[in-house]
Amino acid sequence: MKKFVYLTLCATIATALSACSSGGDAGSTAAVNDKAPPVKPTTTLVIATVNNGDMIRMQKLTSDFTNTHPGIKLKWVTLEENVLRQRVTTDIATKGGQFDILTIGTYEVPIWAKRGWLKPLTFGAAYDVDDLLPKIRAADTYQGKLYAAPFYGESSMLMYRTDLLKKAGLQMPAQPSWNFVVKAASKMTDKKNDIYGICLRGKAGWGENMALITSMANAFGARWFDENWHPQFDTPEWKAALQTYVNVMKEAGPPGAASNGFNENLALFNAGHCAMWVDATVAASFISDPKQSKVAGDVGFAPAPDDGKGKTTGWLWAWNLAIPASSKKTADAQEFIAWATSKHYIDLVAAKDGWANVPPGTRTSLYNNPEYLKAAPFAEQTLHAIDSADTHHPTVQPVPYVGVQYAAIPEFQAIATTVGQDFSAALTGSVSVDQALRNAQAATEREMQRAGYYKK
Repeated sequence: MKKFVYLTLCATIATALSACSSGGDAGSTAAVNDKAPPVKPTTTLVIATVNNGDMIRMQKLTSDFTNTHPGIKLKWVTLEENVLRQRVTTDIATKGGQFDILTIGTYEVPIWAKRGWLKPLTFGAAYDVDDLLPKIRAADTYQGKLYAAPFYGESSMLMYRTDLLKKAGLQMPAQPSWNFVVKAASKMTDKKNDIYGICLRGKAGWGENMALITSMANAFGARWFDENWHPQFDTPEWKAALQTYVNVMKEAGPPGAASNGFNENLALFNAGHCAMWVDATVAASFISDPKQSKVAGDVGFAPAPDDGKGKTTGWLWAWNLAIPASSKKTADAQEFIAWATSKHYIDLVAAKDGWANVPPGTRTSLYNNPEYLKAAPFAEQTLHAIDSADTHHPTVQPVPYVGVQYAAIPEFQAIATTVGQDFSAALTGSVSVDQALRNAQAATEREMQRAGYYKK
């Protein structure tokens, strides 16, 4: 009897266990036996960028990226231009590893790539690297490899108020000269109504006031170095360029100009306080946008001024996204860069904010797009300025360096920062133009000797 009860109990338990384990179907058995696919851990990309309008817009649109890349989070470190340069330069030189993606310019790319500080970028066919504008792509390439992807590219141009020019009885020449600009600035200045004839960068910095003044000096026939790397600030050409800059700003520029960089002058122009502004072509979309500019309907565009010597005040630049060699998140970082610098991103901005506001100066296809050309009256002028920039022959006289508004050598950043401070002091009147040039000559000689370019 006990044996029968025992066997019955065992059978009952076995049946129950079988029913529980099967759940009534075979699918649950498979669910128990098969392992769930591994969940990819979330990656956080730390991105250092500049506080320019196009970069701010990108941050607002990044849900388009994160929605399709749920395993990637973005952390933004947005900095003023001079501060950004200091932070990323210090971090990459010391291998600090604070950032996974850097916003850097065409100056840094070849220098840092040569030093092994950047990782080369490789994109699939859909990215269409061959669509990048040749001048911009070349600036981001070192030994045949792309080390940064351009978010937007630029040259410089003369932006002006058509209504104020007409009121002054003037007509903008096809190729304005600095002589014309100086006279026009004087005539269009109306200080009682807070209208200033010209706004130019005055904030000290190798990428701030020195970008403008170096390009301006090129037009006047000046150069940073002769063919033997000797500084040339003691030449008549530099004196003419800097004196013209200081004089026109004192007579027709806004108060406190020595504190104004790109963003400050953009705000002044949009508020109706600047009759003319020589600066980056990327500004064109902002000053012609009625949502941002009070004077959007009265804006004209002309080539950067010359001085009749065959060179203009045009420059060549791009803000690029790059991956530091210290980053351990290369694949994810490159995914983001591919998104941010793609044709898709351009279409995204066009859909959200209109074709006139897409990042300019990077892709050939953009300048073949009739919708963009119709919406952006500055498009052809921008492309012409970029195509005209000659980084290998930036000056009237021969030079040993590459670069228009900078000399592409590692020492330039520190030297030009010091020189920029001297030139800003000349603008405020703290020192004379002659003294500022003497200071620049002495400081540059000292650093170039220390770096071993020549012996005294």
